[in-house]
Order: sequence, then C-alpha cells, then structure tokens
Amino acid sequence: MNAGGDQGGSSVSDEEWERFLRESAQGVPDAPKEASARARMVTQRLREEPAPPQGWRTHQPPRRPRRPKVRYVVGLLASVALLAVALDPGRVTGWFGDDGAGGGGPLAAESRRPDQAPPMEPARLPTLDEPFKGSPAVRWESGTAGITVPVARATGWMTKAQVEDALDKSRDFLAASSLDPAVLRGAHPAEAIALISPHQKDVQDFLATAFRAPSEQNDPLMLFSRFDEAHTRVVGDVVKTRGRISYREGGRGALQVTADVTYVYPVTRAADGGGDEVARTIVRRETVLSWDDPSKVITERGTFSLVSYKVHITNGGCGAPTGYLVPRYADERSPAGADGGPGVDPYDRSTSVTEQTERADGECGTATRS
Repeated sequence: MNAGGDQGGSSVSDEEWERFLRESAQGVPDAPKEASARARMVTQRLREEPAPPQGWRTHQPPRRPRRPKVRYVVGLLASVALLAVALDPGRVTGWFGDDGAGGGGPLAAESRRPDQAPPMEPARLPTLDEPFKGSPAVRWESGTAGITVPVARATGWMTKAQVEDALDKSRDFLAASSLDPAVLRGAHPAEAIALISPHQKDVQDFLATAFRAPSEQNDPLMLFSRFDEAHTRVVGDVVKTRGRISYREGGRGALQVTADVTYVYPVTRAADGGGDEVARTIVRRETVLSWDDPSKVITERGTFSLVSYKVHITNGGCGAPTGYLVPRYADERSPAGADGGPGVDPYDRSTSVTEQTERADGECGTATRS
C-alpha cells in the first residue's frame, strides 16, 4: 500500500467535490448573466420614445429647405406657358403689352418719333358706346396720359426743379387748349391764354383777332380745339392722345419746349334726331414754347413765349375759317379722291407736321382713314 496516493485514483476530497457540485448548480456570483425578458422590453421602449426637449438656451442650426418640389412647380408652369404660346400666340403676346398690330392693352409711351405709321385696323364703324372702334387710337391713352413728359434736368437758366415746373405747365397748356371740356364746347380758352406771356405783342394781337374775326391768317384752331355746340357734340368724355414733349436750351439761355401731339375727337351731330352716327376729327399740333430768363427778356414769371405753332387737321372743315372745327359725316363727304388732294394718313406720326401738311399740298385732301 502506498501512503502517498495512487496515480490512478482521485486527489479531491469529498468536501471539495460536494462544494463544486453545489456552486455549479447555483452559478458563480461574478459570471455575466443574460438580461431578463422584462429588461429587454424596457430597453426597447426607451429607444422608441422621442428625445427630451432642448433647453431654451440651446441652439440647433436650421435645416435647409428642400427645393426639388419648387423646381418642379416652376418647370410645370414653364411647360404650361410654352403650351399656351403654341396654341394661341396672339393672346399670350398680349399678356406682355404687345406693341404690334393686334389688339391688346395701351401702347407704350411715345419717347421718340416712330419709324412708320401704325398698322391698319379692321374696318369697323365707330358707335356711341365705342367711338374709337376701327381706329389706331383705340389703343392710345386718354387725355394728358398720352403725352410723354421727359425727365427734368437743369437747363439754361433753370434749375432741375424749375425745368420740371415748366414742363408741367407746358402740359397744362396743352390740356387747357385742346382737352378742356368747356373749350371743346366752344368756350373761350382763358386758362390756356393766361399761360402765354402778355408782353409778346404779335401773339396777343393774333389772339385778339382770331376769336373776333377768324381768318386764314388768324385762325384760333392753330392753337385751340373748339366745336360749335349748336351743331356738334363730342361723344363721351374721352379724347385719345399720342405724342411727346421734348426740351433743350434755346436763345439767351431760355428753356425751349416742343410739344408734338395728335388728338382724336369722336363727335356726332348735336341736333335732335341727328342719328347715332359717330365721326372722328383728328388734330395734330406741333407747338414750340420758350420759357425765358426774366433777367434777359421782358416777360411774366410763370408764362412762356410762343416760338412757333403748326397744325394738321383731318375732318375739321374745308370751308372758310369759322373759329370752330366742323366735321363732316357720311352723307356729307365727297367720294374718295373727289376733293382733288392726295390721301393723307392722319395717324402717321413718322413724319413732321410740316411734311404731313406739305403732302396734302395745302388742300383739304382726303384722309386714308379716320
């Protein structure tokens, strides 16, 4: 028997073996344990809950907006516009203020002399409700809105503010002489005359004679538009206009203002039972005014001197001057060309008033349209 132990037998005592079996059954205290089912549920719920609100002092850079939808909408609108142009180009052109031959809104303001006459309109007779139908004037502005006034700048003896005031008064003269409803009905144009220098003797003599005894040399229609209300009635309260004012430095540092304006007056017979026919009288005037320096020229402040005045009248009368515009109607007009004068387009502003008058050879002539 060997006291040191048998190499083929166990060296663990019964007590140690029993403790080993007990700890194996209970588990080692420090060994990692798998999370329970409840713990896993709590963890999942915490992950799904939203984050707590930020503190009022915290900052988070703003998110950039997403743009693809905006670009898509713009692209869609562009596609619709292109389709509309393809289907009806005339209508779409009118959206952008077409300045061509078709219909549409008012023409752009006239800033310089046009290169050609306006295109012909469809042949349509005017009516009391639409007195400008069939005329290029249907797209013109009304009253002083159709007269372009340039931007003021210091010129000659005048400051910028004085030039602006003179341009405004020049336009006031045009309104008082050619647009005032009372004057159109035959009243004396006192307001317009008050703007003319009383020291310009030749003009004052002309004015005194023109209204008392109108003649070829002294005709008030050179400066003023007047109808005899006993025979003629202006239709409505709209006069169509197109033209412009320009200016430069004149003699002795004066401000010289030039106005070139065409006025279209729709009229009808004033007599009872005269019917509802509408005619148009068209007057184009080119007037040159001089706002003189009071230190160099005897004048009154707030008034101008007349340098020149020219007029071309269509359907305003061909007989002896009466001081009034005398329109003729369909049953009074001669056949085309019977008057002997060449045809003249009263709406053609591509030439000067002098050229327009010379084209008619000083005769009454025939208007190519009204």
